[in-house]
Amino acid sequence: MRVRLGPDFGWLWSAYAASTYGTWIAFGAFPLIAVHVLHSPAFAVSLLEAAGLAVAAIVAFSLGPWVEHRAKRPVMIAMDLIRFVAMASVPIAYVLDRLSYGQLLVVSVISGTASIAFAAASGAYLKYLVRSDHLLVANGRFEGTNWVATAAGPPLGGALIGLLGPVITVLADAFSYLLSAFGILRIGAGDGATPRDPTTRLRGADLLDGWRFILGDRVLRGLFLNSILVGGLIMATAPLLAVLLLGQYHFPPWQYGLAFGIPALGGFVGARLSARLVARYGRHRVMISSGWLRSLFPLGLTFVQPGIPGLITVIVVEGLLITCMGIFNPIYATERLQRTPAQHTARILSTWSATSRLLQAALTVIWGILATLTSPLAAIAASGVLLLATPLLLPKRNHFSAPAPAVLAEDVRVA
Repeated sequence: MRVRLGPDFGWLWSAYAASTYGTWIAFGAFPLIAVHVLHSPAFAVSLLEAAGLAVAAIVAFSLGPWVEHRAKRPVMIAMDLIRFVAMASVPIAYVLDRLSYGQLLVVSVISGTASIAFAAASGAYLKYLVRSDHLLVANGRFEGTNWVATAAGPPLGGALIGLLGPVITVLADAFSYLLSAFGILRIGAGDGATPRDPTTRLRGADLLDGWRFILGDRVLRGLFLNSILVGGLIMATAPLLAVLLLGQYHFPPWQYGLAFGIPALGGFVGARLSARLVARYGRHRVMISSGWLRSLFPLGLTFVQPGIPGLITVIVVEGLLITCMGIFNPIYATERLQRTPAQHTARILSTWSATSRLLQAALTVIWGILATLTSPLAAIAASGVLLLATPLLLPKRNHFSAPAPAVLAEDVRVA
């Protein structure tokens, strides 16, 4: 039976869908503009990706405590408007012939920082808006939407670029944030604010409290280490796979898009199956099984070869990987929310996201150097081998019964 989550969740889901489709339509737009409009060298393009992630993550560490004690809906709307202004500045500067590499870098940092703050606020608000026993269903719907957007967005963005030029997808992404803000504005529920005790002040040490809480809970610690390593190792090989397929194996762009568009539909299928599998086999068993399987399949990319056999290999391997991710991600996101105190959800989610992006940026640089010293295929194989060990970090079954710590350092000071 379909679970009804109410019209307010529907508006939150619609807002998420709008911004997610906009993001995926504009996927790869900044590197494309840097190469074809600004004629930037390869190193500058890589720096644009890595520096944007790293600087945004560093800035975002201080945003968790700031978001934590504020009404979540106004924060989400503000972050959407900030992202709209930042992204819209790119096509405006392009039309005025004033676009520069520095502007792309600044916009990347601003947009990335606002995205982390938005994700922290929306995660905390989801916990406020949806009953605990319905969180898995809600997260499954978000996950499914993400993978459908992943499949449909880049081909649509490529078509728009071909028809209207390289900055049109950035403009579409900018307006998606306005649609997102409108959806959030339509929510009729409260704002989910957690007032701060007026006698306490935010200290520098409080910025580490997100890490303290995550590392102090065995389940969250295992999920945290597993998720950031898996995400970092997979994303570090994405540009190398592009070099391998487009550069060395000379895949035409439409085949390259097909190789990653079709498998994304597996994520939608996995997200739809996640709650059903949990109901039948139990949360821990499904999490561990899908976690192990998603660590196995990336090694299959080392068997990619030129031509149609290589295309089929990529589609099959990525399809199996993404299907497992579609099953795993809603379960892990639900467990994370349920084990996090409501008053500290925003801080912990921002810490989680910022750390993940920092590691992703670092691993992208490291794997770029490794590919330069060896080859893209060897670097992809090294990532696949390391991924095999990541399921060992997942929490044991008996850890799930242990209660999560309910306080951070500032709660102790208040008491």
